[in-house]
Amino acid sequence: MSAARAVPLPGGVTLRDMDAADIPAVHALERRLFPVDAWPLQMFHDELAQADTRRYLVAEIHGGIVGYAGLMCIEPISDVQTIAVVPEQEGKGIGSALLTELIAESRRRHAQDVLLEVRADNPRAQQLYQRFGFEQIHVRPRYYRDGVDALIMRLQLPREPLSPQPTEAGRP
Repeated sequence: MSAARAVPLPGGVTLRDMDAADIPAVHALERRLFPVDAWPLQMFHDELAQADTRRYLVAEIHGGIVGYAGLMCIEPISDVQTIAVVPEQEGKGIGSALLTELIAESRRRHAQDVLLEVRADNPRAQQLYQRFGFEQIHVRPRYYRDGVDALIMRLQLPREPLSPQPTEAGRP
């Protein structure tokens, strides 16, 4: 997905890059979906301002935002900063589409690993990440404000093979 175009998905869903005009709606969803750990409004503005190391997406249906995701990539590591889908749209492939694009962006930015934190009490999200090949590598006890542990998960991205170096004529 290029930064300039939206990608249509089944069910009338469209993925596109988040822009500043999306922040109020995304922040309202953030407060709804993560009432204890919601990011402050300014954090979304700060994240979007760092386009050299960040990429944020929204998923829309009929012009309404139903999901969003963000990535920080500082080579060689990408970190999924956030990913969320409204409960009434779960199970329709929106989270998978968002994650697919974050992984593709990680590859474009030459990351070797993609990391994320997921709540230990969120098996649905854990299963999504496992389907993509993420493996749990650590636990952060009481990471979330309500005392729930965070599971640290990692996806190792295959390194691209080096192309053979040309040799001088007559030399092996």
